[in-house]
Amino acid sequence: MAGCEAQKTPVPTGGSRSDALVEMSFDVSALEIPVVDWETAAKSATKRCNAWGYRHADPFEGTKTQCQSTDIYGGCNYATVTRVYQCIN
Repeated sequence: MAGCEAQKTPVPTGGSRSDALVEMSFDVSALEIPVVDWETAAKSATKRCNAWGYRHADPFEGTKTQCQSTDIYGGCNYATVTRVYQCIN
């Protein structure tokens, strides 16, 4: 089965002011091919960092994918993809 491209813009879903970390996530289904707007995600992460007194948000390499729902064969039907940003001055 072929998937369809889907525009995704990560939103803030967690993090820690004391650790100066912001988590930006989006959800994706098994049949979607995500086209991710990381530029907007970085701007949003920077805004969160600014609110905490930092000047910029720097993304860590890579993403973390957590399966939220599996099919009867153990394949992932629905997942959350997260990138972590470090707040820096």
